Amino acid sequence: MTDRRTFIRKAAIAAASAVAIPQIGRAMTGTEAVNNAGAGGAGSTAGAAGSGSAGRTAKESTLIVPKANGLRITGTFLDEISHDIPHQNWGEKEWDADFAHMKAIGIDTVINIRSGYRKFITYPSPYLLKKGCYMPSVDLIDMFCRLARKYGMKFYFGLYDSGRYWDTGDLSYEIEDNKYVIDEVWEMYGSRYDSFGGWYISGEISRKTKGAIDAFHAMGKQCKEVSGGLPTFISPWIDGKKAVAGAAGVSVTDHEREWNEIFDGIHDVVDACAFQDGHIDYDELDAFFTVNKKLADKYGMKCWTNAETFDRDMPIRFLPIKFDKLRMKLEAAKRCGYDKAITFEFSHFMSPQSVYGAAGNLYNRYREYFEI
Repeated sequence: MTDRRTFIRKAAIAAASAVAIPQIGRAMTGTEAVNNAGAGGAGSTAGAAGSGSAGRTAKESTLIVPKANGLRITGTFLDEISHDIPHQNWGEKEWDADFAHMKAIGIDTVINIRSGYRKFITYPSPYLLKKGCYMPSVDLIDMFCRLARKYGMKFYFGLYDSGRYWDTGDLSYEIEDNKYVIDEVWEMYGSRYDSFGGWYISGEISRKTKGAIDAFHAMGKQCKEVSGGLPTFISPWIDGKKAVAGAAGVSVTDHEREWNEIFDGIHDVVDACAFQDGHIDYDELDAFFTVNKKLADKYGMKCWTNAETFDRDMPIRFLPIKFDKLRMKLEAAKRCGYDKAITFEFSHFMSPQSVYGAAGNLYNRYREYFEI
């Protein structure tokens, strides 16, 4: 007979394994569920016989809200230079499969969130390597351009982030390095791949920030000049109550006033703004979204939303978002007439092959809601 100590030890090992290998618990896609059912697996009628559902196959959730009432996500960031979410260590095989999952739900735009952060970089940049950055083992920019071409998507290149802005609060520090990065990236990739579709100016701000207008304008202007006018965009956050713990957050009035000044200074070289939607509460979405759309229209810019698919309300940073929270944000974007929804970011928080099992479940719920 197994003694109590042995039982506890085995139970602890099993629990640790479940935590260490979250991929084991990933969600099945609809195709996998069908295949599993046909093979007599847990999803088959035989497996369900003991539960009182003999003769029935698995079905979609019964939604009690109108379906497809939000703005569909058609773009995603690609986060391979990160400092606050885990690396999934994918090779091209895994990335190819992920692009196929993206394509299946209508994603047509992929955005490398940044080409480098401090010393880690996504491509063998002659300029950044000379400055002491680390040599990457794979040229991710080339791979992303090729996969975007294969799946009929447009690839947006995210500029380099030296980290000095985060250290000093002055965005103008990011101009100098990116003068060289923009030129070499266009020569290495932009001029070679027709999938290279635009630029992401990766400096993230929330309010009137030192050097922001001049930095956005200088980098946006150079991006457009070197590429023959390809589109550029930014993705700031709204300085809401979730931005800083215990803070009241910016008022709608102050948000409008400060971003009116910023848009006035950058609209000639920045084509779209995709405000991050996770720092305000769900009952504040319409008020802030209405202002964002109003300002974008005023300055002839596209109004996108960065519909975050990770959950800022949880004590753990960061896990896939609850579907209803994502649904409410996408519905608000549609009500307010937004032009496009992108997300941060599909591969970790929404992909069927994410390290997080809940991401695949979110993918399935999204497909049910939009009847994909």
